[in-house]
Amino acid sequence: MMQLVSRRKTETPEIRTESLDAQPQSSFKPVQGWALLGGAILAVQLYVWAKWVTGPYFVRVPSGPSDPPTFMKIALLTWTTVVVIGLPVSIYFFIIGPWRRERRITTDGMLLGAFGLMSFQDPMLNYLNTWCTYNSWLFNRGSWVQDVPGWLSWGKPGQMMVEPVLMILPGYSYGVLLCTILGCWVMRRAKSRWPSIGIPGLLAVVFVFTIFFDVVIEGLFLMPMGLFTYPGAIQPLSIFSGRYHQYPIYEAALWGSVQAGLCSLRFFTDDRGRTFVERGLERVRAGFVKQQSIRFLAIFAACSLFFFLFYNVPAQWFAMHAGPWPLDIQKRSYFTMGICGEGTGRLCPHPSLPVDRGEASAYISPEGAVILPDGTELPRIVPFDRAK
Repeated sequence: MMQLVSRRKTETPEIRTESLDAQPQSSFKPVQGWALLGGAILAVQLYVWAKWVTGPYFVRVPSGPSDPPTFMKIALLTWTTVVVIGLPVSIYFFIIGPWRRERRITTDGMLLGAFGLMSFQDPMLNYLNTWCTYNSWLFNRGSWVQDVPGWLSWGKPGQMMVEPVLMILPGYSYGVLLCTILGCWVMRRAKSRWPSIGIPGLLAVVFVFTIFFDVVIEGLFLMPMGLFTYPGAIQPLSIFSGRYHQYPIYEAALWGSVQAGLCSLRFFTDDRGRTFVERGLERVRAGFVKQQSIRFLAIFAACSLFFFLFYNVPAQWFAMHAGPWPLDIQKRSYFTMGICGEGTGRLCPHPSLPVDRGEASAYISPEGAVILPDGTELPRIVPFDRAK
C-alpha cells in the first residue's frame, strides 16, 4: 500500500486524470455507503440525545454526603477550565483558520467534529453492567444511557450513570485529535527510522505507543485526579488494585486499539490526502456542501466503528466478569452515582450477585432478601408433559 502511494505521487496530474476518467462509473460509490452508515449512526445518536434532554433523566446526579478532597476539587476544576477554553481554540485552529486560508475543510477539521460526536459511545461500556463511574461532583445532567435502546444497567433519574459533559465533549473532540496527531508523528518517525518497516510494522508501533500513552494519561493522571474510576476492574489485572484509582491494564489494550485505528485512518491516505473511506468522492456528482457532508459522515462512520468494535464490544465481556467494588470507592458517594451503597437499598455490583437488569429485575437487598419491584412476578416451574 505504501509503495502504491509512493508511485502515485510520482505520476503527473494528466496521467492521474486520464486514469480516473478511464475507470468505470458506477452509480453507487463506497464513500456513499460509508456516508449512509454514518448518517444512520448520527440519526440514532440525535434521537437518543433529544429524548434525554426532553425526558426525566436530564437532571443532576448529586455527589452525596461525601466531599472530594481539596486537591481533587482543584485538579478537576482546573482541568475542566483548560478543556473548555481549548474547544473554541481548536475549532478556530482546525476548522476556521484552514477555511479562511484555503477555502477547504481539512481532514483534521472533519476528525474534530467526528471525535466530538463519538463521545456518545463513552458510557456504553456499562451497557450490560456498571463497572465504570464518573465523579458526580462535577457538573452533570445525568446521561443519555437510559434512553439507549436495550440498555440494561440499573438507573433512574438522579441515580444513574453520569457524563460530565463540559469535560467529555471537548476531551473527545480535540483531545482525541491531538492524541491522533501525536500517534501519526510516531508512525512517521518509525517510517523514517526503519524505511522498510511496512504497514504491519507501523500498526504494531502505533499500537504499542497508544497502550503506553493510555497508561500514562488515564492510569497516572486522569484517574488519580478523580475524574472517573473503574470499580468493577478485575483486580488481579489492575495496577493500584483496591484504590479508588485502580486501573485495569486491559483498558490500555482496549482504548489503545481504538486510538491506533484512528491514527491509521489519518495516516494512511492516498495521493490526494484522502482516507480510505473517502475514496471515490471525486466521482460523486454533487455540490460542495453535499460532497463535504458525504465526506464527514463517511469519516464519522469509520471512527464510530473503531470505537464500537475495538472497545465497546469487548468491554461487555469485562463488564460481565467485573470484580467486587473496592471499599475505597464505595465509601466515596461522589463515585457511586447513587446507583448503590449507603442509603440506596442496593448492594454495589459483585461477582456473588446476579446482574441487575433494570427496573423490572429482582435484586438482593443489603439484608440478603430478594426484592421484587412492583408489578414484577417470579417465573414459575412448569411441570413436564408426561405421557399417560
